[in-house]
Amino acid sequence: MELIAIQEPLTVCKVPDMSEVDLTKEFFFLSKTKDEISLVCRTEDAPQKCSAREDNWRGFYINGILEFSMVGILAKLSNLLADNGISIYAVSTYNTDYILMKAEQWDNTRSVLLKSGYSFK
Repeated sequence: MELIAIQEPLTVCKVPDMSEVDLTKEFFFLSKTKDEISLVCRTEDAPQKCSAREDNWRGFYINGILEFSMVGILAKLSNLLADNGISIYAVSTYNTDYILMKAEQWDNTRSVLLKSGYSFK
């Protein structure tokens, strides 16, 4: 399975309201519940007004479109990384899954996945 590395540094944050999110940016994940509004974006695009913020994330996504009938892809990756002491932040889109980890774990993450038969583009 081919994985695509996200080259830009990422930020995970909470914002007080939707007006803080620039919806014109090329890359972001936005989730809203009754308790919070969470945003994952390129660090350079992070809003100034965050109620909580963590910088220094890296990530990758699975190349291609994952059919909903496909079972266990994210579980296999997350278990493999967990077994190697790598904590992740996972986000899914309609097409595929994204996995983020703290930047200091990036080299270890790549090494574990490459040794397990995954490839990076």
